[in-house]
Amino acid sequence: MLFARPKIAELTLRLFGRSLHPELFEVHQQQHLTRAGYEATIAVTSAGHVVCWRYEGLTLTEVAASAHQPLPAKRRLMLHSFGPEQTDTIECRGGVTYEVSFAIEQLSAEAFRNYQKELDLASLQSAAGIDGGHDGGNVLVHRFDAAGRVGVGATSYVDTEARDRSFRVRTLHTFPDDGAIVKTQSVFRLPGGHA
Repeated sequence: MLFARPKIAELTLRLFGRSLHPELFEVHQQQHLTRAGYEATIAVTSAGHVVCWRYEGLTLTEVAASAHQPLPAKRRLMLHSFGPEQTDTIECRGGVTYEVSFAIEQLSAEAFRNYQKELDLASLQSAAGIDGGHDGGNVLVHRFDAAGRVGVGATSYVDTEARDRSFRVRTLHTFPDDGAIVKTQSVFRLPGGHA
């Protein structure tokens, strides 16, 4: 298990057709939800996030983590390094579809500070229960201690939207030392589901 936030150049996005042992990750925040025949567990980890989604015996697990994170290769359906915006779609049995878009966004120092302040405000609002998410949605925000040369801790923001036929996860992970933000948006779509 890796306990430190990886360098942004080492970050990968992986999808597995199975669950992964929780001991593989240092979990900082977690939530579980059930809706219309599917269930999901969402976790903010030291490196990024883990989403485990289940529907009628099918399990899909999305992981944003270091390329050095020891994860199994068995039933890995997707592996991407982060960079300019990318998209991928996986068609699963029974008509289930997984769609993802992801990118690294480099910001100026001032823009990064402003972005970080907005996420800090979202973190405070989430902790106070002020912004509990929209209909069918929830927000997880975790602020990490400062560990690098910048003196500002990284932030992970996870926003979920649960609908009867689809489940959307939007994440933002800041990397203060790199002045960058990693963004992902994933949709787990049931047969006949629309975003």
